[in-house]
Amino acid sequence: MSDVFTTRVLDITTGSAERVVDLTRDCESFLREVAPGRDGLLNLFVPHATAGIAVIETGAGSDDDLLAALHTLLPADDRWQHSHGSPGHGRDHVLPALVPPHATLPVVDGGLELGTWQSVCLVDTNISNTNRHVRLTFMG
Repeated sequence: MSDVFTTRVLDITTGSAERVVDLTRDCESFLREVAPGRDGLLNLFVPHATAGIAVIETGAGSDDDLLAALHTLLPADDRWQHSHGSPGHGRDHVLPALVPPHATLPVVDGGLELGTWQSVCLVDTNISNTNRHVRLTFMG
């Protein structure tokens, strides 16, 4: 079974600020190790109620634009019924409905089949939880 299904957990420290963390190199490194020359699927899963996985452009401002859009859609104020933790924390629990906690990506010849400007990112708006786990699973 290990030839068809391999998994690893990344431990990511996001710090005390909202962040978009590019995981593309981590994914590519994992695939070089476990899937050289193979086709299949890479699944990423964040087992947290307040974080998600996005496939977006990074480095040209889109990551900051995403955080700004999330602030517009999910303001950090007192409107949320889920109200423990930092002010506006309830919005962090709504985030996975917009930025899901998972993504499944094609792997071709051992590499991610991404578009030119696409990156795989962890999106974390919860400033109270500074450590995240991302499970990478190659199936192929």
